[in-house]
Amino acid sequence: MTGIGKMLMTAGAFIFLIGLIMQFVKIGKLPGDILIKKGNTTFYFPLMTSIILSVVLSVIFYIVNRFK
Repeated sequence: MTGIGKMLMTAGAFIFLIGLIMQFVKIGKLPGDILIKKGNTTFYFPLMTSIILSVVLSVIFYIVNRFK
């Protein structure tokens, strides 16, 4: 199997696992997320969710890069 094929299979498996986890974990409604409601307008900015996802992805990419 070529390097690109292995990488695509790994990325597909990773995306599948993220999707499976998101079915059971309500990510996006964490304390620290900004929600502003005024009249008919709603503004939602997932600040804490973005920070947590950034840290998790950084750790995953660090681990993947160590095995290259």
